[in-house]
Amino acid sequence: MPSRLERSPVATWWWTVDRLLLFSLMLLMVLGIVLTMAGSPPVAERLGLPTFHFVYRQVFYLVPALIVMLVISFLSPRHVRRTALGLYVIAMGLVVCTLLFGAEVKGARRWISFAGVAVQPSEFVKPAFVILAAWAFSEGGRRNDVPGNIFGFALLACTIVPLVLQPDIGQTMLITLVWCGLVFLSGLHLFWVAGLGGISMLGLFVAYHLLPHVAARINRFLDPASGDTFQVDNAIDSFVQGGWLGKGPGEGTVKRILPDSHTDFIFAVTAEEFGILVCIGLLTIFAMVVLRGLVLSRRNEEPFCRLAAAGLVMLFGLQSVINMAVNVHIMPAKGMTLPFISYGGSSLISLALAMGFLLAVTRRRPRSEYYDRIVPTHRDEEAYA
Repeated sequence: MPSRLERSPVATWWWTVDRLLLFSLMLLMVLGIVLTMAGSPPVAERLGLPTFHFVYRQVFYLVPALIVMLVISFLSPRHVRRTALGLYVIAMGLVVCTLLFGAEVKGARRWISFAGVAVQPSEFVKPAFVILAAWAFSEGGRRNDVPGNIFGFALLACTIVPLVLQPDIGQTMLITLVWCGLVFLSGLHLFWVAGLGGISMLGLFVAYHLLPHVAARINRFLDPASGDTFQVDNAIDSFVQGGWLGKGPGEGTVKRILPDSHTDFIFAVTAEEFGILVCIGLLTIFAMVVLRGLVLSRRNEEPFCRLAAAGLVMLFGLQSVINMAVNVHIMPAKGMTLPFISYGGSSLISLALAMGFLLAVTRRRPRSEYYDRIVPTHRDEEAYA
């Protein structure tokens, strides 16, 4: 452990980063390996792959993900903004490329391959979008000569239009929800929040009538008899069979017939093999990350850091809630991964980027010059008196 007297970058980072948040995220990464080991072998065997194929690949992706998270956490707020801008331009360019060159899977073009490695660019858009939206709204509130709110609205439009064309309704909804949260936190009138909520509902209504797979998922959720509910039914059954303590590692049976037991429904596999108590423990870790992030956001005096931290926490928390809600049939199926737990290289590295940004903007720093100019300290007030 570095001494407090050291002034090296690593020592400065260690004493300014929030270690509770860091250790909680690293714990989720380790649990992701354990739970992938529980849920993925049957899937690999059905595909004719080595038993631990997905486990090895998860570890392979975890190493760069951990490096990315730690390296990004060293950045200053200024470099966080610049990194996010570069990432957003590249990721959105790749999203457009998927529309032109991506392989069509289940009626959607979301993936593009590089040297045999499939990448989902929309995953990398999300953390960059949150940073840029927080930047736009914070600058709009700080400077009258910067149309930050207009930039924020334009950013949302430029982001969701290509996603809708893919179509990727799940990611579009997630990004829109986080953006609405930032609008509210930035201090815009509730009229805008209500209006945006109405527009979102209208967009969902249009998607229901124009996109057959969206309509099918909603219909199956509202009326299970209207279509195939095989995965959801078996996911619910896994909670019943697992009970409070579970059947034990490797003893689950539902994972042998669930096609997505290592991705979308890994929470259900966890329930069957390790029990509902472990699921509650896992939920507690997610809640700890979210609550800790919100506390750090509230304490932050810099408007950009405060908004960025809140937005990244909302992104992380909403994605977690959506995945778990689908597993217990509270929401229609979305194809959303459980952060750091579900298998997936693009998801893992993009979440590491997001949490690296979160660690960076929540690091303890001296009072900003901006804040000193706007809100005098008690000593300044005494001098003025």
